[in-house]
Amino acid sequence: MNELVNVVDWSRAQFALTAIYHWLFVPLTLGLGVIVAIMETIYHRTKSEKWLATTKFWMTIFGVNFAIGVATGIILEFEFGTNWSNYSWFVGDIFGAPLAIEGILAFFMESTFIAVMFFGWKKVSPRFHLASTWLTAIGATLSALWILVANAWMQYPTGCEFNPATMRNEMTSFWAVACSPMAMSKFFHTVLSAWTLGGVFVVGVCGWMLLRKRNVAHCQRSLKVGAWVGVIGIVLTSITGDSSAVTVAKYQPMKLAAMEGLYKGDFKQSIVAAGILNPAKKPGNNENPYIFDISIPYGLSFLATHDPNAFVPGIEDILNGVSYDSNGKPLNTVPYAERMQRGKQLQELIAQYDVASRAGNKVAVDSLHKAINADFKYFGYGYLDSPEEAIPDVPLTFYTFHFMVTVGGYLMAFLLIALLFVYKPAIVDGKKWSRLWYWLCIITIPLTYLCSASGWIVAEVGRQPWTIQDLMPNKVAISDLSAGYVQTTFWIFAVVFTALLIADVSIICRQISRKSLTDLDKINN
Repeated sequence: MNELVNVVDWSRAQFALTAIYHWLFVPLTLGLGVIVAIMETIYHRTKSEKWLATTKFWMTIFGVNFAIGVATGIILEFEFGTNWSNYSWFVGDIFGAPLAIEGILAFFMESTFIAVMFFGWKKVSPRFHLASTWLTAIGATLSALWILVANAWMQYPTGCEFNPATMRNEMTSFWAVACSPMAMSKFFHTVLSAWTLGGVFVVGVCGWMLLRKRNVAHCQRSLKVGAWVGVIGIVLTSITGDSSAVTVAKYQPMKLAAMEGLYKGDFKQSIVAAGILNPAKKPGNNENPYIFDISIPYGLSFLATHDPNAFVPGIEDILNGVSYDSNGKPLNTVPYAERMQRGKQLQELIAQYDVASRAGNKVAVDSLHKAINADFKYFGYGYLDSPEEAIPDVPLTFYTFHFMVTVGGYLMAFLLIALLFVYKPAIVDGKKWSRLWYWLCIITIPLTYLCSASGWIVAEVGRQPWTIQDLMPNKVAISDLSAGYVQTTFWIFAVVFTALLIADVSIICRQISRKSLTDLDKINN
C-alpha cells in the first residue's frame, strides 16, 4: 500500500511539475499572439515603420515562448501514456479525440503560419503576412480550446457510456463532450485570463524601459495596445469567472465547498471575503471552520446559483447527502457511504457480466448491462476507502481561490489606471512617484502569473481525489511503475524544465535590455 501511495503522489507531482512549467509559457503566448496581431494590423493600416519595429519587438518575445511552450506541452501529453496508462486505456477514445483534433488541426495550423509570420516579411504580400499572424494567434487559441475541452471532460464526464464488454468508456456524443457547460466556461475563462496576462506583461516591460528612459516612443505605442487588451481581458475574465462558479456549483459541489472552507451549508449562505481556516476543523467535529473571517451575507448563494436565498451545501452536507431546492424541499441526493456501497456492488455486477458473457448467456448479459448503466455514475466511489477520502485539500483550495480573487480585483484597478495613464501621460510623466508606478508595473507581472497558477490549483486540487470526476480516482488511473522510476524522471524533468525557463527568461531579458528596435528590424529582415 505504501508503494502505491508513493507512486500516486510522485506521478501527481511529476504531472503538476510539467503542467506548471508549461503554463508559464502558454498564457503569455495566447496573450501576446493577439497583441502582436493587433499591432501588425495597425502597421498594415498606417504603413508606419515605427509600428513595424514595435510589432517585430513583441513578435520575437512571442516566438521564444511559443517554442518552449510546445516543448513542454508535448511532454505533458506523453505523460498520460507513461504515468497514467490505466486512465488512457479506460477513456482513451474520449480523451484522445480533442487532443487529436488539437494536433491535426490547431497545432499544424499555428506551426505552418508561424513560419510565414517570422520569415515571410519580404517573401509574401503584406496582406498574406498579416493573415498569417492572425491565423497563428487563432491557431494557438484553438489549441487551447481542444486541450481545455479534454480537461473539462475530466471535470465533468459527459457524452459517453460504459461498455462492460470492453471495460472502457466510449464516446456517444462528440458534441456533448466539446460543448459541455464546463468546457465552454473553462475555455473562455482561461483564454481571456491569458489576454490579461499578455496585457500586464506588455505594461510591465514598458514600465522597465520607461524606468530607464529607453525607447519611450515604442513604449507609448505598446502601452496603447497592451493596456486595452489587458482591460478587456480582465473585465471578460471576471464575467466568465461568474459562469465558472455556477458551473462548479452544479457539477462539482465538493470543490465549491472546499473553495470556501464551508463544512455546514445553509440557505442565504454568506461568502468569505477574507479569512483564516481553523486547522483543527474536521468533518463531524464542532470546531469553528475559521479562526477569523470577514463574510458577505448572501454572497455564496448568489455566486453559486444567482439566487441569494438558495441553499449551498457544505462538505458535511455533501458527504451526508443533504441538499435542498429553491423552495426548501429536500433533494434526493445520495450519501457518500451509500455511493461507495453501490460502487462496490457495481464492480460485482461487472464481474458477473464477464462470467455471463463468456458463457454466452445473452439474457443475463442484457439484464446486467442495464443494471450497470443505471448505477455507473457511482463506479469510482467503489475504490474509495472512506467517504472522507473524497474531500480535497481544503486549505490549499481555499487560500489559492481567495488569492486568485483578490489579485483579480487588484488587476482590474491596475489595468484601468494603466489605461488612464496611456491617454493622460502628464499624470505620471516627470512626477516624483513615477518610479514607484513603473516598479509596480514590473512587480505586477509575477503577481499575475501567480494569480493564473492559483486558478489552475483551484481547478485541479479542488477535484481531488478524482482523475475523472466521480468515475476514476488517482490511485486507479496510474501506470504500473515503481516509485523510484517516477522519482528519477521527476528530477530529470525538473532540471530540464528549469534550464528551459532560464533560457527563456535570459533571451527575453536580452531582447528587452540589449537590443534596440533597429537591431530587431535587422534580425527579422
